Amino acid sequence: MTRLLVLVALIFASTAPAFAERLISGVSTESIQVTSSFDGERLTFFGTIAPDTGSEQRYVEGPFQVVVAVLGPYQDRVAREMTNNFGIWLNTEQVEFRHFPSYFHVLSSGRLLEITDVNTLTQNAILPESHAIAPNPAGLARTMIFGRELIRLMSQEGLFGVQENGVQFLADNFYSAQLTLPSNAPPGPYIAQTYVFKNGEIIARKSEGFAVRKIGFERFIAQSAAQYPFLYGLACVVLALFTGWLGGVLFRR
Repeated sequence: MTRLLVLVALIFASTAPAFAERLISGVSTESIQVTSSFDGERLTFFGTIAPDTGSEQRYVEGPFQVVVAVLGPYQDRVAREMTNNFGIWLNTEQVEFRHFPSYFHVLSSGRLLEITDVNTLTQNAILPESHAIAPNPAGLARTMIFGRELIRLMSQEGLFGVQENGVQFLADNFYSAQLTLPSNAPPGPYIAQTYVFKNGEIIARKSEGFAVRKIGFERFIAQSAAQYPFLYGLACVVLALFTGWLGGVLFRR
């Protein structure tokens, strides 16, 4: 009889609805237009944590932590090391990073290492260094060294960054975060991946997409450079020669 009761209890526990949370989130704009006067754009990410669909829960219990990782279009990058050879600085070593994010910024509601462990952060590519340890023919050691320098240089340009305490909770289950894209933000599709943590574990996640698009004359120049690189380079040389000749004529007068 006791075994039967235990079996019934196990069956009931397995069929009972599991308590779970879901994330309802959004971004303030889905398209950013870049013109000659573009000097950056401020984005707002917001969301609320609610009971999962079909759950009998009427409210969720925290405390929660939120991390938003904004990822820009992938590009091939080359990190080079310059050394002084007999008074001349030359590129002596390099490592190529294929499919490397052109933009990466992390916003969090607290210190990342206090939200979860480093393995979880690395596995979910939340840390900037996570993108520098992908398999590379150069080897793990050189990849990490050159990748760290590449991230440092891109951070100086405002293309990589971590803003801890960049996510603010306006209520127990409602958050908001603001991010300013720099004027040199690469055009293309962007993904904002939002993670909700509880007790160090990811309990919900959601992605939002937005795009950075060049319009007008800037779009024409960018397309010309990408589609017709030889003619674009030739036109630049001719324009430079004409500008130099015109400047000489004006100053001679």
